Amino acid sequence: MYLLIDCSGSMMGEPIEAVKVGLQTMTSALRTDPYALETVHLSVITFSQQATQSVPLTELVQFQVPDIHASGTTALGEALALLAQCIERDVKKTTPDSKGDWKPVCFLLTDGQATDDLNRGIAALRNVKMGTLVACAAGPSANTAELRKITESVVSLDTADSNTLKAFFQWVSASVSVSSQKIERGGKEADGLSELPPLPPEINPAL
Repeated sequence: MYLLIDCSGSMMGEPIEAVKVGLQTMTSALRTDPYALETVHLSVITFSQQATQSVPLTELVQFQVPDIHASGTTALGEALALLAQCIERDVKKTTPDSKGDWKPVCFLLTDGQATDDLNRGIAALRNVKMGTLVACAAGPSANTAELRKITESVVSLDTADSNTLKAFFQWVSASVSVSSQKIERGGKEADGLSELPPLPPEINPAL
């Protein structure tokens, strides 16, 4: 599972603090799920002026929430390109001799729009195999049309405050649990929003 988190200047204050709390709550909830403990590895990619893999792909039991801060612009295109690089490097492919990893599930959270070359990042993503990619437009300044270029699975939050972001991370936690259970019980990966838990009232399907 890869989490792409917008850490641009517009996230400063309550939004970025809510993200930190949400990540901690999500991690704690997943650690109570035996299926998740068996299957889930987490990575966090943050992006502002540039994109950084703040946490490499790490077993759930060893995952530590990164110390993140908000400043600068929104290098979303670079973040997508970095995600593609990380998937290519981190995710083990199936070979004739061994079974590879399941396709990664990715969640993208942003409250704005790209200030760099988004198309470069989208092109890089097309060259890697992944499972569901959900993009979340947090607040009225997020560009849902732009996010639709990245993925068909786009949701929105009316605001980027502590309550809505908490609900988002709780839903992410539930989604990851459902995905891990599908894999453990039936060897089947979740594909798209329709196979994830219902959206809570704070999260809307993007129109």
